[in-house]
Amino acid sequence: MATTTVFGRNKEIKTLQQLYAGKRSEFVALYGRRRVGKTFLIKELFGDRYAFHVTGLFNGSLSKQLVNFHASLNRFYPASTDTPIPSSWFDAFQALIKYLETNTNERKVVFIDELPWLDTPKSDFISAIEHFWNGWAFHRNDIVLIVCGSATSWMINELINNHGGLHNRVTTRIHLEPFTLKETEAFLHAKGAVYDRYQIVQLYMAMGGVPFYLEAIDVGLSIPQNIDHLFFGKNGLLRTEFNNLYRSLFNKAERHILIIEALSKKAQGMTRKDLVKATKLANGGTFTKILEELEQCGFIRKYYPFGKSLRGSFYQLTDPYSLFYLQFIKNSRAVGEGAWLTQIDQPKWRAWSGYAFEYICFYHLDAIKKHLGIGAVYTEISSWRSQKSDPAIQIDLILDRRDRVINLCEIKFSQGVFTITKSYANTLRNKVTTFRQESKTKKAVFLTLITTFGLKQNQYATGVVQNELTMDVFFE
Repeated sequence: MATTTVFGRNKEIKTLQQLYAGKRSEFVALYGRRRVGKTFLIKELFGDRYAFHVTGLFNGSLSKQLVNFHASLNRFYPASTDTPIPSSWFDAFQALIKYLETNTNERKVVFIDELPWLDTPKSDFISAIEHFWNGWAFHRNDIVLIVCGSATSWMINELINNHGGLHNRVTTRIHLEPFTLKETEAFLHAKGAVYDRYQIVQLYMAMGGVPFYLEAIDVGLSIPQNIDHLFFGKNGLLRTEFNNLYRSLFNKAERHILIIEALSKKAQGMTRKDLVKATKLANGGTFTKILEELEQCGFIRKYYPFGKSLRGSFYQLTDPYSLFYLQFIKNSRAVGEGAWLTQIDQPKWRAWSGYAFEYICFYHLDAIKKHLGIGAVYTEISSWRSQKSDPAIQIDLILDRRDRVINLCEIKFSQGVFTITKSYANTLRNKVTTFRQESKTKKAVFLTLITTFGLKQNQYATGVVQNELTMDVFFE
């Protein structure tokens, strides 16, 4: 196995290495959003072991896809250059079988990248790959078929949850997610960066843990300078990424973008009814499918407010890059050097930073639970908004634990140590009291404060906050 330079991904690497060392044929589906590092992971692990590799063409016709497949076959098996270009996917996979049978490697890695792009209308691609696996590869013990795609909804609906001949044929599914803050820190330090954790949190709030975006960071520049260059530069990588991101994943992506734009204006999320009203999209099966696709790809999350039934669900934007782009780049005149620095600590910046830091907390729930000592305790995650108080009291994050304890998490992003004033202490007590009264819970209620640099200990903090966590928990 090749030595890898992959950071993080320890669980995924271990899984793939175990599959490669196995004694049966494997069908692996690897999926995740654009730019998350799927192709890089497989290349680093198996690049010197490919028995065959092809990448689908974006918006390519059937004939172009088949020409591309044949060209890839020629690169791995020069003897195939004398054979005609296949006229169908069935012919293409039969040709692949013919040459794989001449390969003497003990394990044969077949990597098909951007698989959804190969499935052009009326191409019978699914039937052909089904026949390749069911009729040939499955009956051997030496094939490791790895298929990959950024179109997560296609990978799940058409492949993993296939109701035809590929039903339950995928032996392993791997959802490759963006880096955690811990992985992001390791990645940046490996590039030679000397940023502290607060600076890394700021960067993460703007672009998330997408490896391709992080690779573009110039470690010789400050975080604000990098944001200026990547987001506010005339040809900045992340200034032009937004539309490419959604259009590479979804057909008729304009509908998906409408939902993302609506959610970017509501920090606590929106009900389906409110989303339909805001987007003016038809409320039917297609709308349901769009929501499911966005959720499957990790751009939004569906959650249930505390005490509400399944019909009371909310949808919330959870992609840091999309939020940052829509808040600060789209329809903005700010361009060039210094554009970002002029916005720091402005009201719009403060509102955004609070929301973006909340996202970090939701994405790192395992770390929060671990540091609360409840990693093994079944916990339901929700938010809560009072139906009686005016103005409505709101709880950012609720951990409803099986051990009869509820953590009410107050999330505060600040540029220094956070101070609880007399007034804010009263606000916190009122939140807890109102929650107890309206929820009628009989569980113990602990107020948990999650901040960047911690809590200043004073007379108002004592007795109000039961648990205190800082951003450091996300790096450990």
